[in-house]
Amino acid sequence: MLKTTKRALLAAALSVPFLAGSVWAEGLISIIVNDPANPYWFTEGEVARATAEELGYEATVSAHRGDTNVEANLVDAAITNGAVAIILDPANADGSIGVVRRASEAGIPVFLVNAEINESGIAIAQLVSNNAQGAAMGAIQWQSIVGDTAKYVEFFGNPADNNAATRSNGYETMLSQYPGLERVAQEVANWDRTQGYTSMQSIMQAQPEIDAVIAGNDEMALGAIAALKEAGRLEGTIIGGFDGSPDAVEAIRAGEMAYTVLQPVAVFSREAVIQADHYIKNGEPMVAEEKQLFDCLLITPENVDQYTAPFVLSQ
Repeated sequence: MLKTTKRALLAAALSVPFLAGSVWAEGLISIIVNDPANPYWFTEGEVARATAEELGYEATVSAHRGDTNVEANLVDAAITNGAVAIILDPANADGSIGVVRRASEAGIPVFLVNAEINESGIAIAQLVSNNAQGAAMGAIQWQSIVGDTAKYVEFFGNPADNNAATRSNGYETMLSQYPGLERVAQEVANWDRTQGYTSMQSIMQAQPEIDAVIAGNDEMALGAIAALKEAGRLEGTIIGGFDGSPDAVEAIRAGEMAYTVLQPVAVFSREAVIQADHYIKNGEPMVAEEKQLFDCLLITPENVDQYTAPFVLSQ
């Protein structure tokens, strides 16, 4: 593991010089993420906070943990506290539309990160990973290792998050071209390691032969790895992940995971705050397109040593 402080890791991820001598602006940027217990969302919140503070704002990070009621309360608090902008990872593609509209109507610009909502024109920007590109890249890598014939399991993320379906569809589009690849189970594990673990245990009871696992995120993949290892069935099983988390990188180094698709969360979380700062100062979007895609990268045993900080691959 990287032996340095969280602040040093974030500085490496941001790659932005601290604005020496800056003072707090008369403004609060409210950052609302999903669940900071997941290193992906922790990095998302901390990179956004560090960027906001470097630009001279006060910043707070809170979490809705996928609960739209909690999300609504946090957005209402941001409105009450007079936030000058909200950086939001939405809880639900449909269920978060109302809170984004409420903040916008209150005169607070909203910048969405990581996940989209199913409506345009109410958030100033929606900055997300190019999930279709990442899924296709991951599926190609997975198939190149697994081969043309295998029995495999797919782990599906939170159905309320459009990213889950986009990744799964990307896998299906690629892997359906190989008739010898048989998906023996598809399990919803809601991006969660514990659910990936328990689901994998159940699948192993029903499936005596499993050659490979492809997962919608690293946490579900890591849960599957733990279950397979506990059952003595990990050796020879190909596991593919998605996120580029530090734990997944360690699993690649240990030979337990074949690859992971890196989402550039450290990049678009920073970019969202920079765009918010531009909007606050100029009253207009910094980027004309509301929906902005950031391409993913592939982490394999061949380039894993280029992983220099959480969710950062130096090239």
